[in-house]
Amino acid sequence: MSSDETPNVPAARHSREAVREKAQLVHAQQSRARLVRRLVIGLVAILAVGSIGAAVAYAVGSSISKPQLSPSGMSGDGVTVSQVTAAPSATAATPAPSEGASEAGEAATPTPEPSASTSAKPTEIHIYVDYLSAGAAEFERANARQLAGWISEGAVTVTYHPVALLTASSNGTKYSLRAAAAAACVATYAPNSFYDYNHELLAGQPQPDSDGRSDAELADLAVAVGVSDAKKVRSCIEKQDFVAWAKDATDRALEGPLPGTDGLKLNNEALILVGGKSYVGALNDPAEFSQFVLTIASDEYFGATKPTPTPTPSSTPAS
Repeated sequence: MSSDETPNVPAARHSREAVREKAQLVHAQQSRARLVRRLVIGLVAILAVGSIGAAVAYAVGSSISKPQLSPSGMSGDGVTVSQVTAAPSATAATPAPSEGASEAGEAATPTPEPSASTSAKPTEIHIYVDYLSAGAAEFERANARQLAGWISEGAVTVTYHPVALLTASSNGTKYSLRAAAAAACVATYAPNSFYDYNHELLAGQPQPDSDGRSDAELADLAVAVGVSDAKKVRSCIEKQDFVAWAKDATDRALEGPLPGTDGLKLNNEALILVGGKSYVGALNDPAEFSQFVLTIASDEYFGATKPTPTPTPSSTPAS
C-alpha cells in the first residue's frame, strides 16, 4: 500500500480534541468574566449603599450637633425698644400722648411730657413688621420720629416683632426671612442698635420681587449703624443663625393669640397694635396714628384711675 493511502483518522481525533479544549477554554473565560462582572456590580452596590448611609449619618449628625438657635433679649418674639440715641429723619414730631386729662369726661390733650403725677404705665405699642412690606416701610417713614420722641419721653413702649410673610417675593432669595433673622442677630448681640437697624431696613427697603440684600450686605448695614460687636453680628447674619427661629416666630404669630391681645392673630405684614387694639387707620398719616394712641392712652388712664364704688350700709327702720 502506498503512503498516499494511509488512513487520517488520528488527525481527525486530534482535531476534535483541540476543538473541545478550545471550547472549554472559552467557557472558562466566559465564566471568569461573569464572575468578575458580578463582583464589580456587588462592589459598586456596596459602595453606593455605604455612601448613602454616610450621607444620612452626616445629615443626622449635623442636625444633632447644630441645634436650632434662638435670639436672646426677646419677649413674645419681640424686641422692646427702651432708648433711642437719635430720632430718625421723618415727618415733624407729634407731642407725646399724655395719660391724664384736663377735665373728667374729656379726651386728654397731647402734652410734650408725660404727666409725672400719674402712676399709669406707658402705653404699649407692638409692631409686627415684614422687612419687604411696603406698608411697614410706609408706616416707619411716617411715624419714626414721633415714635422715637414718645419712647424718649417714657410715654410709650414700642416692641418690634420681625416676621416673614413675604418670603416668596424675592426671586427665591428668601429676603424677608433672612432680614428678620438679621434683625434678631442685632437684637441679640447689639440691642442698643436695634432701633436704628430696624429703621434702616425699612427706610432703605428693596423693591418687591427683587433679590433684596445679600447676607453680606445685611451685615454691612449692621456695621454701618454702629453695632457694638460687629464681628459677632456679622457671623450671626452670614451664617443665618436665626433663620429657623424667624420662620417659627412667624408661624406662632399666625397661629395666635398675639401677646397682650384678646385672641388676635397676625393677619397682615404690617400689623400695629396699641394697648392690644389693632390700628386700622392710614399708615402714612402720623396725626391719625397719634390720635389713635392718644385715645387708647386716655382709655387706659381712666380705666386705671376710675374709683370703684363702695356700697354704703342702708339704714334699717326701727321696729
